[in-house]
Amino acid sequence: MQITDAQVHIWGSGTPSGDHRQTSVFTVEELLAEMDEAGVDAAIIHPPVSWDPDANAIAEAAAAKHPDRFAILGQVPLDTPETSRPLLKGWRQRPGQCGLRYPLVRADQQSWPFDGTLDWLWPAAEEEGLPVATMAWRFLPEFAAIAERHPRLRLIIDHCGLIRHEKGPAAFANLDAVTALARFPNVALKATGAPAYSLQPYPFRDIHDGLHRLYDAFGPDRFFWGTDITRMPCTWRQCITLFTEELPWLQGPQMARVMGGAIRDWIGWKA
Repeated sequence: MQITDAQVHIWGSGTPSGDHRQTSVFTVEELLAEMDEAGVDAAIIHPPVSWDPDANAIAEAAAAKHPDRFAILGQVPLDTPETSRPLLKGWRQRPGQCGLRYPLVRADQQSWPFDGTLDWLWPAAEEEGLPVATMAWRFLPEFAAIAERHPRLRLIIDHCGLIRHEKGPAAFANLDAVTALARFPNVALKATGAPAYSLQPYPFRDIHDGLHRLYDAFGPDRFFWGTDITRMPCTWRQCITLFTEELPWLQGPQMARVMGGAIRDWIGWKA
């Protein structure tokens, strides 16, 4: 079984946000060493542009050097559509680029899902065949409307769609609204960062039922394992075995889809 992590970061400057490792540099060589130790075959880099403006270029250099190990969900600026829209033409011809990802966590971005700033993005990405991942938990009704208006646009809900910075039952308070989005065939979900929602030590049993409900809703072709490893409260190996050994409902070919095959297909990564 080939294991592909649906979300990792590398960066060369800045102060990482949230619970990420507080180091100003995390290189592709460091990432590869950790991947090899844990048994991770490949990963999808999400450039952390919010703290390192050069993160896209760093990710593309990594993918150019290691095309079998890395793909990218990159970024263009959202608040300058007149200059950003042309950048999406031929986006997949850039090294590693398979789509786009926007966490929308900066203070100045909090209103963007509601005030029209993003309106240009969805049709542009749909036209170019670029999947878009985002932390949709703050704007689930608007996200549903986007999915309905743009049926050819492949969308990805980040981090299980759960409530950021909450843990245990509080993190899962919007679970019904998240699972309801599975009715749109163009919506998938990254089960990334799952251990960070737990109040318990490994194997994080208090999140198993929630993960099961998400899996049942989205199925193995739209439910993607991953870590966001630089902010996980456990080892990379434990992030893997949480899914491969501790969830009895995840077995056989379905496990292989969740652990990497499905995300590769969803973003069109052919390496």
